[in-house]
Amino acid sequence: MTGINRYLTPLQALLFIVLSIPALLPLSGCDSSSKELNDLQQAVWRNPDDPQAYITLGNAYARKKQYEQAIGSYEKALTLNPRTAMNVYPALGAAYFNDRKYEQALDYFRKSLEFAPDDSLRHYDIGNVYFQLEQYQPAIEAYRQAIDNSRAFEEAYYNLAICYIRTGQKAKAREIYAWLQDKNNYLAVSLERHLEKDN
Repeated sequence: MTGINRYLTPLQALLFIVLSIPALLPLSGCDSSSKELNDLQQAVWRNPDDPQAYITLGNAYARKKQYEQAIGSYEKALTLNPRTAMNVYPALGAAYFNDRKYEQALDYFRKSLEFAPDDSLRHYDIGNVYFQLEQYQPAIEAYRQAIDNSRAFEEAYYNLAICYIRTGQKAKAREIYAWLQDKNNYLAVSLERHLEKDN
């Protein structure tokens, strides 16, 4: 055993094995999503001027609920190519929203409306931000705009009804409840519980 003391303590022997044969040990936290994230980071390092690589990396971070990293990736994509804003603004809004930074989320959701003023999902997102801020009247207006642009938007109707309940407009909430009974039983049952709870 050249260069190694033949008389190793048990701890030294274990350490020698660990350092010599790392392939035999399972790597903790090395699941498929970590590998995906690592591959996407490598893609960004190989192509640092590719905004799409940063967007893809941002999406992966967002799926892993690493919102600060997602935001950083999206902002880098915008810096590299401002024309990505149409796709990046909603993603930034969602990342800020999920990180409970509602004012920033609202800013990006509003900016995204510059590209598509009638986008039901963005109006819905804006309604959700106002709902979280407990600003129910602006939330009601945003949900109404989402519904005006997509008449079958059941989740927007549901959230609108919750806002009506919170602002004491139970008759309007009951109208939505009656409509939901034919459209989405799950949401109707949930709304019924809210109506009963507030009686």
